[in-house]
Amino acid sequence: MADLQSLFQTLTQAKDELELRSHIHTQVGEYFAAKRSGLFFFDALPETIQQPNLQNLVELALSTEYNPVLRYLVERHAPVHEALIVSPKAWRLICPRTDHWHVLAGPVVNRGQLVGTVGFTRARGMPAFDTQNLMDLSALCLHLSTWVATVRSSTPLLKTNTLTSREMQIATLVGRGLTNAEIGAELWITENSVKQALKRIFRKLEVSSRTQMLARISDRIEHFQ
Repeated sequence: MADLQSLFQTLTQAKDELELRSHIHTQVGEYFAAKRSGLFFFDALPETIQQPNLQNLVELALSTEYNPVLRYLVERHAPVHEALIVSPKAWRLICPRTDHWHVLAGPVVNRGQLVGTVGFTRARGMPAFDTQNLMDLSALCLHLSTWVATVRSSTPLLKTNTLTSREMQIATLVGRGLTNAEIGAELWITENSVKQALKRIFRKLEVSSRTQMLARISDRIEHFQ
C-alpha cells in the first residue's frame, strides 16, 4: 500500500481531472480501505446523475438541510465522518445503503469556495473511519485544493457550458423576473429545489447574485429561449 508522501506525488502529477479521479478511485481509495471512493466537482457532476429521473435524488443528496455531512463541509471546509455529527441510528435513516455504512468526506476548496468533495465509504461489517483517517484526509485535501487552484487557473473551464438543461430553464425564468416559488410552479418542482439549483449555478459561474448570473449567460439565454 502506498504511503501519504507517494500519494501526494501521485496527485500532484495528475494531468487532468479525469486522471485525478482515477488516482482517487484506486490508490487513495485503497489507502483508506474504502469500499467506494470518488472525487466530485459541483460544476461537473457526472452525466449519469444529471439525468431527469435522478435529479430529485441528487438535489436531496446535495441539500445541506438533508445531508449533515455536506452541511459540515460547507460550513467548516474540513474533513468529516458521519460518526462525528450523527448517531449510527440517525445515519441509517439518512443513508440506508449498506455500502455507505461509514462515510468519510473532505473538501476541495478554490478561492475560498467549496468547489468539490472527495469521499470514501465502507460497507456494513467494516470498521468505522477514525481520527487518523481524518488527519490523513486533511493533508490530502490540502494537496487536492492546491492542484485544482493551479490547473484551473492555467486552463480555465468554459463554465457556462457546464449548466444542465434544467439549470438553463431556471436561469431563463429568473431572467423573466419570476420568483423561486413561481419558477417551482412553472417547472413542477419544489421551491427548495429551485434554491438548490441556483446555488449550484452560482458555484459553476462563480457569481454571487442573480444579476451577475444573468450578465454571465445572457447570450446563452437568448439562444435557449
